[in-house]
Amino acid sequence: MNIFYALLLGIFTIVQLNCENLFDAEHDSLKNDVEFLPESYHHWTHYRYWRKLTNISQELIACGGEGVKWTQPDLIALCEVENDSVLTDLTKKSLLRNARYEYVMTNSPDERGIDVALLYSPFSFRLITSYPIRIDLLPDMKPTRDILYASGEIITGDTLHVFVVHAPSRSGGAKLSEPYRVQVAGQLAASIDSIRLLRREAKIVVAGDFNDYSNNKSLQTICNHEMVDISVKAQGRHGAKATYKFRGEWNSLDHILVSRSLARKRWDCYVVDYPFLLTHDDKYGGVMPLRNFTMYKYNEGYSDHLPLVAQIDI
Repeated sequence: MNIFYALLLGIFTIVQLNCENLFDAEHDSLKNDVEFLPESYHHWTHYRYWRKLTNISQELIACGGEGVKWTQPDLIALCEVENDSVLTDLTKKSLLRNARYEYVMTNSPDERGIDVALLYSPFSFRLITSYPIRIDLLPDMKPTRDILYASGEIITGDTLHVFVVHAPSRSGGAKLSEPYRVQVAGQLAASIDSIRLLRREAKIVVAGDFNDYSNNKSLQTICNHEMVDISVKAQGRHGAKATYKFRGEWNSLDHILVSRSLARKRWDCYVVDYPFLLTHDDKYGGVMPLRNFTMYKYNEGYSDHLPLVAQIDI
């Protein structure tokens, strides 16, 4: 099934993935990217960078399905991408180059220099506008990633509003850092409300790594603004029970939420966990995502997160 056939069927596919440190091998003097340089303890050479690009592009292609049912994703929301050069390499020089994706991304004040991006197929999403939403910092809150907003016209002629989020981490403890993620959720909710002031039944998608679970306050804040977390029960088909595994427990920090106008339609949401994306969990048993590094050991892997896929009958 190619993208044009999928469009005829009315299937719109959205992918969300935290790429886990998709850095190039060049130093940015304005950012703290020293972990991912050739002379760092990660020995982040150009070979390893291009291997990571190959792996991530392979992973994203696999999100389209298998065999004759494969269809090119329409939108791909990415977290932990370093800069414009990385996105250019990913979309124009990697295995994704023939998909002809375009992209928009943020340029956030995050100290490590990681950002969020949205890849879109110009065949099914005609970009109208995009801009970053800067987060108002609370006391003692470090600069964090901007929220990316983009709107575009889809095949039905409707406007689809998209937000890509990478909320502050749980560093320092989940409880202590929770207000920072709630702050991001509050600004996101305000932006959603502003769209609805202009069009009550607006079609809205929010995707990203919230560093929180569906029952946490930040996600509940967003859901209280008439958004539905369609990824709350998403699982894989090869052993993954969520997108992320921590100390033997599967849970999803990654979420895809849609407005009720989209949630009323037919949809499916699942975790992509093909065997090549997994490895045996020696400590806790079962399987876990095949990440790029385990401490200092280079695994030639993909990410510590698995991709989420949502398919919506538009």
